[in-house]
Amino acid sequence: MTNKINSLRGMPDFYPEDIISWTPVENKLEEIFNSYSINEIRTPIMEYTDLYKRSVGDTSDIVNKEIYSFNDRNDQSLSLRPEGTAGVIRSIIEKKLDQQQSKFWYMGPMFRYERPQKGRYRQFHQAGIELLGFEEGKADFELISMICSIINGLKIKNTTLKINHLGDKQSKQDFAKELVSFLSSYKDQMDEKDLERLNTNPLRILDTKDHNIQEILKSGPSLKDFIPNSANELLENIQSTFGDLCNIEIDNNLVRGLDYYTGLVFEATSSDLGAQDAFLGGGRYDILSEMLGGKDMPAIGLAIGLERIISIATISPSNKKKVAFITSTSNIAPLAFKIANQLRSANSEISLDMDLTESSIKAKLRRANKTNASHVFILGDEEINNNLIIVKYLREDVEQTNVSLKELIELYKEI
Repeated sequence: MTNKINSLRGMPDFYPEDIISWTPVENKLEEIFNSYSINEIRTPIMEYTDLYKRSVGDTSDIVNKEIYSFNDRNDQSLSLRPEGTAGVIRSIIEKKLDQQQSKFWYMGPMFRYERPQKGRYRQFHQAGIELLGFEEGKADFELISMICSIINGLKIKNTTLKINHLGDKQSKQDFAKELVSFLSSYKDQMDEKDLERLNTNPLRILDTKDHNIQEILKSGPSLKDFIPNSANELLENIQSTFGDLCNIEIDNNLVRGLDYYTGLVFEATSSDLGAQDAFLGGGRYDILSEMLGGKDMPAIGLAIGLERIISIATISPSNKKKVAFITSTSNIAPLAFKIANQLRSANSEISLDMDLTESSIKAKLRRANKTNASHVFILGDEEINNNLIIVKYLREDVEQTNVSLKELIELYKEI
């Protein structure tokens, strides 16, 4: 007996009963993106590994531990994308669009090798927004407005939108230097992960889960003191402008795990998610284009974890009407398929389920009822001879009737 092949760990299948909760969320997100006049872009799921080393950062957990990389037949190192922004910027530079303003959205799978758990998989899905070529200011407000639209449009509850400002590249370096100096006397209290961060990417220590280090940091230097007054004013202005639409909190310890962030950063969380409570995050990355060999191009973006946001969205699936079409004998099936084709052309809003089995009429009717069909169209030899089709009502107290094909098409339009 041949051994069966299972799916890879952390890369789940999605069945129709799963997809039913994905579609309305994806459609709503696309509707919101379009309402902000943002265009879709699609980039490959695989890039040269060097793209992520230069953008995400050699010292990040993503590159060091989580990225899926391999050498191809030409001994080139390739990687499955762990996030979407770097690929978008690479494509913009390649098409020489890095000197103009663009607005893009994308949606698709990402890959990271980490321990699978609820809300975190090795193949996961993200939707993202990139506003390219826009200086700090208006674009930041536009993106925060969009986040509020997403939270409210998907009816997500118990949310907090945390915002912070990292300053520019120099601000980050000055603060990191002061932070390392302050924490040097507490090294003996740090775990291995925080010690590694102290040596490679000190700002990530602000994101520590160690409660003892969290308490120590309260008496340490604050990033707020290293950024210009205009940055603090931006945070306060965002909070006062959108505070009535979203629950916004200024969190001076908020950092993002990717090296390319400067300026505004943000993260949306929901207590309904449990320990892994973030479902959206992003920020400004004005230096990324130059890091990847392009022109100076200010930019800001966000990414949404679809698995997480789908689990907390309370938007209802669309109630698309379903109609069943059954035949009493197989020899008339070709004509039935042609009629079904005409019906689908007349009203694409209805799901027409053509019965493909050789079961009895009674069994086919049971199946139609089980699938929640509102109507059943029945075609048999007698109906063919009389140019009629039986219409049976399953959800209304209406007698079944015989109609012509022309009448059937008009009825189908009105269902």
